[in-house]
Amino acid sequence: MDKLANRLREDAATIDAEISAQLDSRIQASLNAIEPETARRHRVPGRRPVSFWLASSLTGVAAALAVIAILNVVDTNGPADVSRTVADTTVQPIELPAIDLDVEAAMLTGPLAQELEDLQADLKKAEEVVRGDVRIDF
Repeated sequence: MDKLANRLREDAATIDAEISAQLDSRIQASLNAIEPETARRHRVPGRRPVSFWLASSLTGVAAALAVIAILNVVDTNGPADVSRTVADTTVQPIELPAIDLDVEAAMLTGPLAQELEDLQADLKKAEEVVRGDVRIDF
């Protein structure tokens, strides 16, 4: 890494460039406007006012009371049905409609390796036809 740093310094020294006064002043202003990283980390955040704490607490309490009120008003059990018996709770199976499928076994005309080569050749021909139609030249 030292060789690279030395090489970069040597290359920078050989560059003959003049900096205008305006550019130099802008660079100096940018450098002076930067504050060190450690100074930004050690800043103490300002205290929030008591009204902020009070408002957030009241909002939380109001939300909790609203949820409790809604849960108490809504009847989750529904109306009581006295005539209900255990026999009414049995589950009936669902019948699915039958689907007629025409299934045929795949008939291979040759070994799998030959079928794969034929498929690759067909794909290559299709690719050539598409390229000819679209005519994409990069």
